[in-house]
Amino acid sequence: MPILKKNPFGHILYIKKWIIRILGIVSHGRYRRFNKLKIEGSEIIRDLPETNVLFVSNHQTYFADVAAMLHVFNAALKGRVDSLKNIGYIWHPKLNVYFVAASETMKSGLLPKIFAYAGSVSIQRTWRSKGKDVNRQVKMSDISNIKKALDDGWVITFPQGTTTPFKPIRRGTAHIIKTYKPVVVPIVIDGFRRAFDKKGLLIKKRNVLQSMVIKKPMKIDYENETIEDIVKRIQIEIEQDPSSLKVVSPKEYKRMEDELNKQRKFWK
Repeated sequence: MPILKKNPFGHILYIKKWIIRILGIVSHGRYRRFNKLKIEGSEIIRDLPETNVLFVSNHQTYFADVAAMLHVFNAALKGRVDSLKNIGYIWHPKLNVYFVAASETMKSGLLPKIFAYAGSVSIQRTWRSKGKDVNRQVKMSDISNIKKALDDGWVITFPQGTTTPFKPIRRGTAHIIKTYKPVVVPIVIDGFRRAFDKKGLLIKKRNVLQSMVIKKPMKIDYENETIEDIVKRIQIEIEQDPSSLKVVSPKEYKRMEDELNKQRKFWK
């Protein structure tokens, strides 16, 4: 790889590779030692096309979610099956993976700016700014940048636009799907909110059961499904549809807790 070769956003790939390597080494223990990440469906990653893939996921922290996905993607592409064992997979990472993030977040300090160089497609949020509700128009440059990222490779997006669970899906994600017709892969994560602080930089608790389930690509009728149809389907696929909430009895809750504790025994 020529040392000054750049991606469509002007980032030098050699520098990006070293940033991913370093961040990968630093963060690896968060999913293998302090807490363990249980992975399902990583074999799906190896069968995806090289470009125009959109991952849609629920969101629990600003950065730990994305870091875990980059680990899982690269491990899967190097032949690991639902495992992050042997960090050698990070030495030659896939460089055309991007993630959609609020520009306000990615400019909030030196570390976020470094993360941004690793693959952020920064957008201006239309509904929230500096902790306050706003209502502003979508910037067309943001949409074109997402298109640019899809043309170059894979894009991770969190369509709820917040780490708060069971919030509505933002319609912008459905518009992107209707317009650009990417392969849409749902991901469901859990445990990150309990393990990390909100930013996903500090470990809040150890021995937390974290999970990542990668589902099969959605079969979407790009021409005939409406925006509302796609929004509803995404909400169900990433398990954020409020209708799935239910009140359980104390007996059922105790059974669920006992089952979860059995899975935690491997730390002892």
